[in-house]
Amino acid sequence: MRQLSAPIFPFGERDELATIDSHVREGLAGTAFALTGPGATAEAGHLPVRGDLAHINLAGRYFVPHYAVPMPHAVIAAGAVLRKTGREDGEALEELARGTLFNVLDISGGWAWGQVGDDGFVGYLPLGALSATGAA
Repeated sequence: MRQLSAPIFPFGERDELATIDSHVREGLAGTAFALTGPGATAEAGHLPVRGDLAHINLAGRYFVPHYAVPMPHAVIAAGAVLRKTGREDGEALEELARGTLFNVLDISGGWAWGQVGDDGFVGYLPLGALSATGAA
């Protein structure tokens, strides 16, 4: 194995990167961070987080590759069924009334993933059952 004669990331005359050169906030230099306990919890089925995406309000409590700002939509199809998966044969979680607020966090394959209101069930609705409300 070939030895490198110089560091891959040269720091000038220093051997280490100084904290003033890093993205460390003032007063946090030398502070150790650790997982100190369980993450935030919510009633089963009410936490808008999955392996690749979470609600922006969960940033800092859950580590996922992406966070999304919810896009408010209204249910326009009477009796729209919120499902656990984005498939017609997915387990039904709840039947939603026309006009129900659904905060969309992701859209894929004709399905919207999100949360009913601000603290309701999290699941999938067919895109055809929703209309953007334009409200934030």
